[in-house]
Amino acid sequence: MKAPRSKAAATWIAIALGAFGAHRFYLYGGRDRVGWCYPLPTLLGLAGVQRMRAFGQDDAAAALLIPLLGLTLSAAMLSAIVYALTPDDRWVARHRPGQPPQATGWLPVLGAVVALLLGASVLMGTVAFGLQRFFEWQLQR
Repeated sequence: MKAPRSKAAATWIAIALGAFGAHRFYLYGGRDRVGWCYPLPTLLGLAGVQRMRAFGQDDAAAALLIPLLGLTLSAAMLSAIVYALTPDDRWVARHRPGQPPQATGWLPVLGAVVALLLGASVLMGTVAFGLQRFFEWQLQR
């Protein structure tokens, strides 16, 4: 039987380390296949950021890699929002079976607010960056 998992902890882990899938590993363990889908795109996106810093805005590889980072960050923030807004009885049934329900307090709600701010900002930035690069590419053709 797995140890009971806290909704507040899962929410804040998704905010802090969700781009690497830590929230999935916290909830489902190291064998979670979805969790292992997070680190590679995040690392590729970070490599794209480093390439853009080293080679400038005209680096085509960086333009393709950076949106991966934005998408994984946005997905992690969406997970944090879903965790935070899951009703307590459903959370207990799924992640704390056999445990008595407990009030989670304001930590998950504050986490949802932070995740919404970060996720929306990152997603808007990713879309803007991708569209800018697309239109620049169209002008060069």
